[in-house]
Amino acid sequence: MAKISKTDALNYHQKGRPGKIEVVPTKPHNTQYDLSLAYTPGVAEPCLEIQKNPEDAYKYTAKGNLVAVISNGTAVLGLGDIGPLAGKPVMEGKGLLFKIFADVDVFDIEVNEKDPKKLIEVVKAIAPTFGGINLEDIKAPECFEIEETLKKELDIPVFHDDQHGTAIISAAGLINALELNNKKIEEIKVVVNGAGAAAVSCIRLYISMGVKPENVVMVDSKGVLNKERTDLNPIKLQFASERKIYTLEEAFIDADVFLGLSVGNVVSQKMIKSMAKDPIVFAMANPTPEISYEEAVSAREDIIMATGRSDYPNQINNVLGFPFIFRGALDVRATTINEEMKIAASKALASLAKQYVPDMVAKAYNQQNIVFGRNYIIPKPLDPRLITTISVAVAQAATKTGVARKIITDWDAYKQELSERLGFDNRLVVSIRQKARENPKRILFAEADNFKILKAAQFVYRENIAKPILLGNEEKIMELIRENQLDLENVPVIDIHKSISSEKRKHFANILYEKRKRKGMSFEDAFENMYKPDYLGTMMVETGEADAFISGFTRKYADTIRPALEVIGVKEEFNHIAGMYIILSKRGTLFLADTTVNMNPSSQTLADTTTLTAAEVKRFNVEPKIALLSYSNFGGQKGLGSPGIVKEAVRILHENHPDLKVDGEMQANYALNGKLRIKRYPFNKLGDEDANTLIFPNLSSGNITYKVLQSLGTAESIGPILMGMKKPVHILQRDSSVREIINMVAIAVVDAQSE
Repeated sequence: MAKISKTDALNYHQKGRPGKIEVVPTKPHNTQYDLSLAYTPGVAEPCLEIQKNPEDAYKYTAKGNLVAVISNGTAVLGLGDIGPLAGKPVMEGKGLLFKIFADVDVFDIEVNEKDPKKLIEVVKAIAPTFGGINLEDIKAPECFEIEETLKKELDIPVFHDDQHGTAIISAAGLINALELNNKKIEEIKVVVNGAGAAAVSCIRLYISMGVKPENVVMVDSKGVLNKERTDLNPIKLQFASERKIYTLEEAFIDADVFLGLSVGNVVSQKMIKSMAKDPIVFAMANPTPEISYEEAVSAREDIIMATGRSDYPNQINNVLGFPFIFRGALDVRATTINEEMKIAASKALASLAKQYVPDMVAKAYNQQNIVFGRNYIIPKPLDPRLITTISVAVAQAATKTGVARKIITDWDAYKQELSERLGFDNRLVVSIRQKARENPKRILFAEADNFKILKAAQFVYRENIAKPILLGNEEKIMELIRENQLDLENVPVIDIHKSISSEKRKHFANILYEKRKRKGMSFEDAFENMYKPDYLGTMMVETGEADAFISGFTRKYADTIRPALEVIGVKEEFNHIAGMYIILSKRGTLFLADTTVNMNPSSQTLADTTTLTAAEVKRFNVEPKIALLSYSNFGGQKGLGSPGIVKEAVRILHENHPDLKVDGEMQANYALNGKLRIKRYPFNKLGDEDANTLIFPNLSSGNITYKVLQSLGTAESIGPILMGMKKPVHILQRDSSVREIINMVAIAVVDAQSE
């Protein structure tokens, strides 16, 4: 990570609109009528409903998605007691993280009050505004009294993140580190440097998960907390040890786990070397850990090391917890965040680290592949699955323990709702993958000696989406699998030069020769082609040795499609193929064709492309509502060019496919705005429905449109989907992402199921 300068930090917070957050209206407000509904007189109606039933506040206001981040600035981010106003940038930052990671709205509230009892009264007084309270940067021991009192006296979640966030995240890391080291939590010895809010909460959670209190040694700035000391407050006294040890160095001897929540550079290599076999070291002082990562790992080869820093492996970062914990608690209207909900969050986080890591996460951290192990015991903060993993676990734990006031019955639908909060509508992707899982097919990968292809193959294999077959240089494939620790042990590998017998190659060549002998191909040419992956791969599909073929990752589209056409060919009822892209946008799913094949199609070709596209869209359980596009509307432009060709294509479609919801020619804005279209062209056969399938008049317009949408980042695309082939063949965009490859494989499986 690049070094952050003072100038950069100050400019970030001051340039443009000062600060980091703003309030954004969520309802129409452009007319006098809108304003009358928003305020007087319309606002009186929800007020009266809430007066009759206070729970209706969740129905008519933003309370259910609103958290207060409250601080008195007495323990800010390692800066100490800098006061509430100086702490405001931190609280705004917390609000930003809540929003971008879990779509939780926040008001940050800085309170100029150090007396815990008075601060409690302030929070209680403003609590009706909020669905939850996040206490932040309040010093110990006052923070314990403040949180415990508010939890007892309020019926909404109260959570002091400085305590519990670190506890929950580090507990997840501890679960996985113990698994890797084959140690039992009830047997480990733990030494803790620091006795503040975070340290106390961590040990309390660890004990609730199985650590024995007598196996814990806690150290503050004056030494080991033991029974001989007379200066311990009631909180510290709970953790006083019976052992006759007095220094941090003594506490380290034979310890299994070190938990650092103190200051930098207080742990030596000698201390690390004195720990038990396979030590676990969580040095979380920020920005300087208790011992540097380099010193720790050079002291012990068997160490598992974590810090609070993003530039080293295993970052214990509170952002992995609080946004998603509150998300789950808010969604079931929990009255509290109890111990069971915290443990559920830890276990869910630990479990996620052991799952396949999406390529987009690895890319975000400039890594090729991330796998569970000593350098990856905790998920990365930018992992998009955190919201659907932790929030669901927290909501389920709240429901199970009886603190949820809103009961969720369809957890799959809840997961989908969570995923849609932060990204594009991906219900179609989910449904395609689910349909593929119902009957996985054998998918042959032509360029399997490429890491991205192998990573996609691993995913579809693990998720039971497909049964991959890897085609390429076996030695290179196996080397990539070993280097990147990929789980492809039982996946068949076909070496294009070694795995195919001479007899089979001659058999394949003869089939191709018979197909192409009157089109200029000799038997020798056909035989030579069987050493080329695209010819061999499509021939394996043609002869039933694979169900579908995926290629094109490293080669031009035209070079990849030619072998498919020569070996497999086009369906008899059509004389051409076409390409379609699926566009996933915030306004919904769009199907675009033809985007890859036909340069200047005739009216008949446009009509055929439309029927091909309609059949493909229906395969995904979507009703096609089709608009044939041009630069004019319904005969508005006379003469030659795309309007005339499109108009004739529409006539053919209306005559031959009267049940198809299709019309044109029309401009794109009329296609995508049914209300605008019905107002001006009430005769159109789509009525007032927005089109979800767009047929372009030529390749240029289709290709340009989807690439503009892709490049702007306003939509995610899947494709190109090749339509019209006798058997499933799909050609990737060059250098596709792993996610794009996975989606194409799922589509290939669905196509093969239809075959």
